[in-house]
Amino acid sequence: MTLDGTNTWILCEPGAEEVVVVDPGPKDRVHLRRVLSEAEAGGRRVGLVLLTHGHPDHSAGAAVFAGMAGPDVKVRALDPRHRLGDEGLVEGDVVTAGGLDLRIMETPGHSDDSLTFWLPADRAILTGDTVLGYGSTVLEGGLGDYLASLDRLRRFAEDNDAAAVLPGHGPKLDDPLGAIDHYIAHRRERLAQVEAAVRAGARTAREVVEIVYADVDRNLWPAAEWSVQSQLDYLAARNRPQDPA
Repeated sequence: MTLDGTNTWILCEPGAEEVVVVDPGPKDRVHLRRVLSEAEAGGRRVGLVLLTHGHPDHSAGAAVFAGMAGPDVKVRALDPRHRLGDEGLVEGDVVTAGGLDLRIMETPGHSDDSLTFWLPADRAILTGDTVLGYGSTVLEGGLGDYLASLDRLRRFAEDNDAAAVLPGHGPKLDDPLGAIDHYIAHRRERLAQVEAAVRAGARTAREVVEIVYADVDRNLWPAAEWSVQSQLDYLAARNRPQDPA
């Protein structure tokens, strides 16, 4: 679990007999039974499990949950290692289940396999850990990819008049553009701080963390090092001399 726990989203149209479960969460049978009980309330059944990405707090219980829900329930994800069944998820897919259409977007950065789901019926963007309900996300993937994903999500949210962000952790956000703008500004600010630390002599991710995150709980420093390393890699690639044509 991270922050105040992983959000599991149970999606369907009102009155639908089938639901889609997004990110069942960790491999904890007590937790999974609670999710299943909620999903099956009112005589509904689980038709499909989708994963926003493969981190254990979102995906570790997916196969077990699918087995609890029924022999034909599949798990779809971008990374084949986290699937149950032959079908995956890729950019441009439209998944129809529970009376809903969900459009799939690849949004790497938090992880290389991060996905975002667009629910046009609710004008909602289900972001996994790409955008959280509060705080900032850790970067396991590349910063360049993450910034591109945020820019793309912002354009998409504006073009489609998005009304809500359904994050992987934390509360629902009712101002998608404001939330994404905050994330973009935060990343740009952090990048400037990392660059300043490097100019001041820091050479490793740990040395940068000791400067940039000096006022942050040291228990969070290991996670901060992942994000800082991604930023150092980004700066190194950006500043690398280009070969002449």
